[in-house]
Amino acid sequence: MIDETVRQIEEMETQSSSIVTVKAATALRELLDRDYHTVEDFHRELERNSRILRGANRSHASLYTTQQRIVSDVTDAETDTIEEAKERLDDAIESVVTEIESSKDEAAARAAELIDDGDVVLTHGNSSTVMATLEHALDSGTEFELYITEARPHFLGRTTARELANRDGIDVTLIVDGAAGHYMADCDRVLFGMNCLIDDTVYNRLGTYPIAATAADVEVPVTVVASSSKFIGSGFQFTNTHRSISEVMLEPSEGFEIGNPMYDATPTRLLNQVVTEDDVMEF
Repeated sequence: MIDETVRQIEEMETQSSSIVTVKAATALRELLDRDYHTVEDFHRELERNSRILRGANRSHASLYTTQQRIVSDVTDAETDTIEEAKERLDDAIESVVTEIESSKDEAAARAAELIDDGDVVLTHGNSSTVMATLEHALDSGTEFELYITEARPHFLGRTTARELANRDGIDVTLIVDGAAGHYMADCDRVLFGMNCLIDDTVYNRLGTYPIAATAADVEVPVTVVASSSKFIGSGFQFTNTHRSISEVMLEPSEGFEIGNPMYDATPTRLLNQVVTEDDVMEF
């Protein structure tokens, strides 16, 4: 399970950072079924596998912080037996997963209150927290229109469009990434998820920055929704992931380079709100 989860994270089969975090945390349960000679052996194996999971994607800040938290919860505890250490790991995993899922849902419910009946909303890609926000709005009876960018080269927006296409109360339009500016003047709000927030910079799916800059230019509010666990302090250095050039072009590139970064950096000065489970932060 751990090896398969690492492969999925490396190949970006698991897209949302919160989903990546939950998958990595639950993957550590594989260690509960293994045999160890001593508690120290168990701790070493936990630290080794957690380090492998963290290294699978150095762009996901919440993956880094939650894995560190799990390891610390286990290794810092006074446990006399391997069974006690395993119980501690199981509890730590459950605590992290519950906190991530509940905080994401609470943040989404808070952000949904910003969507008014008849609004036109634009979103980018397939953030699981944004999806939860839109679902909360629809469940409360709010009707709105939604523009979704394709989010090339993975076309994640197509997933969002398919998931919402048959819901009552929403009119969905899938647009190419370059059309965001064309439709922006018709929008009442732009809604993003985020990978993490470090200092005054939001790191999120590539394309977030130009969309946010366009929205700021035409004075359309930009709202980011995320759990507070994505606010990162010291100890984490964001490293962008650069994907295979074959995702952009299958033919050989002769005489030119191809760039395929996964994320871009958006300054908070371009945002209006960041919504978490605890608060609505205004900028």
